[in-house]
Amino acid sequence: MTVTIGTSTIGAGNPAYLIGEIGLNHNGDVDIAKRLIDVAADAGLQAVKFQKRTPEIATPEHMKATTRSTPWGEMTYLEYRYRVEFDREQYIEIGDHATLRGLDWFASPWDEPSVDFLEDLNVVAYKIASASVTDLGLLRAVAATGKPVILSTGMSTLEQIDRAVETLGTARLVLMHATSTYPMPAEEANLRMIDTLALRYAGVPVGYSGHEPGLQISLAAVALGASAVERHITLDRTMWGSDHAASLEPHGLQTLARDVRVIETALGDGIKRIFPGEQAPMAKLRRVGA
Repeated sequence: MTVTIGTSTIGAGNPAYLIGEIGLNHNGDVDIAKRLIDVAADAGLQAVKFQKRTPEIATPEHMKATTRSTPWGEMTYLEYRYRVEFDREQYIEIGDHATLRGLDWFASPWDEPSVDFLEDLNVVAYKIASASVTDLGLLRAVAATGKPVILSTGMSTLEQIDRAVETLGTARLVLMHATSTYPMPAEEANLRMIDTLALRYAGVPVGYSGHEPGLQISLAAVALGASAVERHITLDRTMWGSDHAASLEPHGLQTLARDVRVIETALGDGIKRIFPGEQAPMAKLRRVGA
């Protein structure tokens, strides 16, 4: 089974769908968001993703009044959430920029009003964050749009993922193996879950959403059959914000995209043959014929 998002087909036999997770790494600045879109396009990715919240709804009650130090001074966590949220006109501006750069763009809605907000902007797909796997009301709202859905599975049990998959349906679903540790150590990657998910939800494309430093684990995921790869991207990992340290800078992103395509080419089709480049060494080195 394959899933189509924009002009890309996701699933076995197709190139991995590469997503640049901008998330909140724009720090509420449209110009930074547009620069990150350019970074993703220049690297050869297919999509960029944002996060959309209605802060009053999406912020946990116990976090709202918590004080946070920010580049804009001391403020409550709720005030910070409002500070970094884009409004409709800002999303139109960054969405248009992504489209002009040839990228799909979409977002993770963190509450049901955010689904309506994104539907008004006619996003091509939805991403469900790992934190929202158990929010069945949100999942039902996303499923009702009829759009393709990418579901991350971090911080979730198989039983919770089962309920989410049942709620969303499998017709337009892409699953993403993920471990929601920021940054993620290698011992928590558990990449064999890609096969586990593929077997449990037969026919559903399975990708990988990574939060590790470096490239090796994401590249290994592609070698293990990941149909999509999502990585957080940043202009500079030392920038202020919780996700920058687990993000890829422009050069790292370019290297990742390049090496994913090399690995896909190298995987081949599993059919044994003698390649043209082997003919000369065979003539030179093989003493006994068949």
